[in-house]
Amino acid sequence: MISNREVLAKTPARETALACLEAGIEAAHPKTVIHERMALHEDDDTLEIEGTTYDLSEYEEIVAVGGGKAAAQVAVALESLLGERIDRGAVVTNDPEETARIDVLSGDHPVPSERGVESTRRVLELAEEAGENTLILAVVTGGASALLPAPAEGIPLGDVQSVTRTLLDSGADIDDINAVRKHCSTLKGGRFVQKASPATVVGLLFSDVVGDDPSTIGSGPTAPDETSFADALSVIDRYGLESDEGSPIRTRLERGDDGDVTETPGPDDSIFERVTNHVLATNLTALRAAREAAEDRDYDAMILSSRIRGEARESAKTHVGIAEEILATENPLSPPAVLLSGGETTVSVRGDGTGGPNLEFALGSLLTLGGEVTVASVDTDGKDGSTDAAGALVDAGTRTGDGAKALRKNDSYRFLKSVDALVETGATGTNVNDLRILVVE
Repeated sequence: MISNREVLAKTPARETALACLEAGIEAAHPKTVIHERMALHEDDDTLEIEGTTYDLSEYEEIVAVGGGKAAAQVAVALESLLGERIDRGAVVTNDPEETARIDVLSGDHPVPSERGVESTRRVLELAEEAGENTLILAVVTGGASALLPAPAEGIPLGDVQSVTRTLLDSGADIDDINAVRKHCSTLKGGRFVQKASPATVVGLLFSDVVGDDPSTIGSGPTAPDETSFADALSVIDRYGLESDEGSPIRTRLERGDDGDVTETPGPDDSIFERVTNHVLATNLTALRAAREAAEDRDYDAMILSSRIRGEARESAKTHVGIAEEILATENPLSPPAVLLSGGETTVSVRGDGTGGPNLEFALGSLLTLGGEVTVASVDTDGKDGSTDAAGALVDAGTRTGDGAKALRKNDSYRFLKSVDALVETGATGTNVNDLRILVVE
């Protein structure tokens, strides 16, 4: 899985960190998750998902649609499980796979694209064609917000791209970003269910967000929305976006706030009576598997949290501080130990370099590391920020050089590449947020 493993695995601690990363990513891969969380009972033609049973004989057709970075891998796994019971389908992704019955269409991430818009039209067409006796398997994985763009009427894609880039670069949290996305879309914020009604919709969700709220995963196309046009307006005002009177996004949000545009469907909307969402994989899925890998190597292991957020470089200081405490006082663990955490840290971009939150976490850790501690941090999808690296692995033997300058310029990628610290996986086939490993010898 890690293509440059031989370069990185120079010490037993590094080897342990890499093994934990690989175990976590593998556990969250759709081929693993679908096999463990779903079952087809051919004797009575029922589909069981996390203890909920669906009688497939009650439906005239089964349609699989959706999107996200791992959507194609979910499609492959569903075809393996259900075979010819799937009548048709389409998923949008930036990591394609060969499929037999579900079309795999192209989109882009993290900024939505025109080809993504075109591909999403097919997904919406299939939803709108569904009838009362249709079972829709709605695939929503990390990255679906960008890969399934469906700008509302009157909003050019360029405006959506501009707002998305600005919010990402500002370090805005996912709730703020999604409040805007939902109210500028014909699919997000439960509007997919409006298109699919009266079909039965079963959401198959792979979470890449802190808290694993179905209304947040992929901007919640299959879940009720509790945010409002007023909330979205507040976000763009807070970040100084779309301030020009008459701009398409501001105009839509103001019209919605005035009641001239229908609000996204909320929890009391009857359309959700035929909807069930199953969150099949989360950040904890990866963390628990990584912890088991550490324990198999006789380390005392602890998951600190799957909900770490905030500025990546600041979070790094806290994590290193806990590792130092273990070395000094054997609290909260006795070495040899492994600390694990997940979640989604952010980067406030102030420089003109290249990087991502996991790379900044690794570089921030490197600048404060003492001996006996090894730090690895990756995005489980294999692509940190806008780079081609999953993240990085550092220890006290990693050369620091001009690391502080690189961090100031948000140029963690080039610096960590120069010291052979990048973790390279390529697309992993899954996306369940960040995975951080600290090995304390």
